[in-house]
Amino acid sequence: MTDDGVEVDLEARLAEQETFEPSEEFVEQANVSDPEIHEEFSENWPECWERAADLLDWESEYDTVLDDSDGPFYEWFADGTLNACYNCVDRHVENGAKNRAAIEWEGEHGETRTYTYQDLYREVNEFAAALREMGVEEDDVVTLYMPMVPELPIAMLACARIGAPHSVVFAGFSADALATRMNSADSEYLVTADGYYRRGDPLDHLEKANEGLEDVEHEVSDVVVVDRLGDDGFDHGLAENQHDWDDLLAAHQGARIDPVERSAEDMLFLMYTSGTTGEPKGVKHTTGGYLAYTAWTSHAVLDVKPEDTYWCSADIGWITGHSYIVYGPLALGTTTVMYEGTPDYPEKDRLWEMVEKYAVDIFYTAPTAIRAFMKWGTEYPEAHDLSSLRLLGTVGEPINPRAWKWYYKHIGGEDCPIVDTWWQTETGGMMVTTLPGVNEMKPGSAGPPLPGISAEVVDGAGDPVYAGDAGYLVVTDPWPGMLRTLYQNDERFIEEYWEEYSDPEADEWVYFPEDGAKIDDDGYLTILGRVDDVLNVSGHRLGTMEIESAIVGVEGVAEAAIVGGDHDVKGEAVYAYVITEDGYEGDEAMRERVIEAVEDAIGPIARPEAVVFTPELPKTRSGKIMRRLLEDIANGADLGDTTTLRNPEIVEEIQAQVGD
Repeated sequence: MTDDGVEVDLEARLAEQETFEPSEEFVEQANVSDPEIHEEFSENWPECWERAADLLDWESEYDTVLDDSDGPFYEWFADGTLNACYNCVDRHVENGAKNRAAIEWEGEHGETRTYTYQDLYREVNEFAAALREMGVEEDDVVTLYMPMVPELPIAMLACARIGAPHSVVFAGFSADALATRMNSADSEYLVTADGYYRRGDPLDHLEKANEGLEDVEHEVSDVVVVDRLGDDGFDHGLAENQHDWDDLLAAHQGARIDPVERSAEDMLFLMYTSGTTGEPKGVKHTTGGYLAYTAWTSHAVLDVKPEDTYWCSADIGWITGHSYIVYGPLALGTTTVMYEGTPDYPEKDRLWEMVEKYAVDIFYTAPTAIRAFMKWGTEYPEAHDLSSLRLLGTVGEPINPRAWKWYYKHIGGEDCPIVDTWWQTETGGMMVTTLPGVNEMKPGSAGPPLPGISAEVVDGAGDPVYAGDAGYLVVTDPWPGMLRTLYQNDERFIEEYWEEYSDPEADEWVYFPEDGAKIDDDGYLTILGRVDDVLNVSGHRLGTMEIESAIVGVEGVAEAAIVGGDHDVKGEAVYAYVITEDGYEGDEAMRERVIEAVEDAIGPIARPEAVVFTPELPKTRSGKIMRRLLEDIANGADLGDTTTLRNPEIVEEIQAQVGD
């Protein structure tokens, strides 16, 4: 048979294959390979989570694993104390790994920096000393508005060292988004950068940061600026309260700051995430449970070992980067890779070039990226030696079977297990996925709940659905990585996550992540996507209200509705349906103003794929916008019966515009 014939036969076999087993070689070396682990965790719950806590060094040992006396405000390892920075840095230096690479960083132009654990220890201490001198105290929130440069994890760890929670704002977000988050967190300190590179061009980040600072409602004491661009920088100069990062480290050269002993329940960081209202939610994660959970899932699911070179291609501005670039991998003492740029610059083989260059063992990326790789073609990964890879992972959104199998074949060489992980900002770490050394894999299905996680699929009344039926994903027991509350808003915390299926009078609390799912006969969960008004664009959650508010703020716009539409690369794209005021035209100039308003308010990630002008929106007789119909129009789906609408004729008109 010719090579072409072999290829066709292989593709046909993969297309038909529904389950995949890890190789014996992988199972033999896996961190977790005992098939009884699910049962063991179930029989020994919640004490089973001591396995996670045992991956950390504790300043004072905990006596109680879980305090569930005040659900849903659960506490994990609450009477124990520790320091997250010590666990991610100091102990590895003390245990003989000071010369192991902690961070391998590569800039978009190919510049590289390697930080050993000793290097990391030195710079974290120096920046912690600088923060102390500025007046940062325990429990002061420090905002980090930074691109993917090593100074970002260094700043995070320095904050953790002195007991100051950090709040990272994604660098792609707008000035307004920065101000909103600093105001919400009452943050008086900002660490940022002069800029960064995208597709070869320097971007002026400091100008955006300064614009955001103008809208912060309280006094900002100090701002630290990383000089990323050097000679390519923009000539802004630094204000009186702004300090150059390098100057600060030079001034505190050789400083040593003792790690602050923190209660396991003390806040480690805030992470703002979109909600169903226009106001982002400040998700509070604490030190002990979160760090134990990210360490354990990195160990059990990602199979991370200290000698590995591990690469999660996310941005640290999102929770994936917090948990699986910084805290989980560094707690285990491995080498974590950071990359500043985009996957296709300067060529579409950039990521595979780096996998080969750094001999990456574990690669964790988003289905959005995998779909882009498929679109570009197999010649790019085939041009590089990817044989170092041992495990592949996906995160951010469900992955369809075709993309899963392409990833398995062309990146993993049919030899690497794939972990398809479901989780959220709020869960802190992975919740539903296969254990690569234990479970078989089913393309398109995330897998069973992890050991110790009680995830179920229920109907609207809260009753379990039959295998094969769709329903609502719920989690019926707490877990160590869970959010503790929403910052300064316990009431919203209950309303957002616990109200739907819980019975407070019976002290029975059920977490509802607002995702749909179905379950098969083997207990494997297939995630179907959001059931609320939050879009998942390239794995990033964006609130429809926040986008609509930005559009309605445009002069001449009367009303707007945002829905998600299917997209080959992004998974879900933003579709904007806009009604203009009398006297204003829905022309190209208005379309550009709408797009600009969204990018200014939220960032380029929220840029609408299409802006459709319409004299009306489809509404029920009670005046509620029928978003389902707008989604169907965006996706070219059958609209079904529209006679119950107050204005059914408008549907055809909108459909014709989108079709054009």
